[in-house]
Amino acid sequence: MDYRMTGLDFPFLSTLQHLMDVPDEMEKAFNAPTRTYVRDARAMASTPADVKELPSSYVFVADMPGLKSGEIKVQVEDDRVLVVSGERKREAEEKEGSKYLRMERRMGKFMRRFSLPENANLEAISAVCQDGVLTVTVEKLPPPEPKKPKTIEVKIA
Repeated sequence: MDYRMTGLDFPFLSTLQHLMDVPDEMEKAFNAPTRTYVRDARAMASTPADVKELPSSYVFVADMPGLKSGEIKVQVEDDRVLVVSGERKREAEEKEGSKYLRMERRMGKFMRRFSLPENANLEAISAVCQDGVLTVTVEKLPPPEPKKPKTIEVKIA
């Protein structure tokens, strides 16, 4: 009901009604992905990695040129997800009179998530960064021993 048509002027109610009649463009803007989500999605897409399975481990390899070990973070989240993240920063100092003619190297935050299989040993994970290549090794748990059948002694009654 439009209260303006009744001759009564209720500014609050008319403003509320106007807000409820949100145009489609505004609704799309409210439901748009957040900046954080878009940034994280780009960071994940821009970090290629190789995953290998060896007889005793899983190996994750990613190129990290120019990064020091303190700039790379390797974590395991509760739900068995390996997370490799960090940030590549541009040089802080620019020499006076210099300017970029082209900037093609990726800068900013990066992140990759990998679901670990059930046989991954979360207590035996190592990470080494050498010559700009990060290698994360996740050892496998030994396979469970097959259960031996239990023999029941038959008594004569």
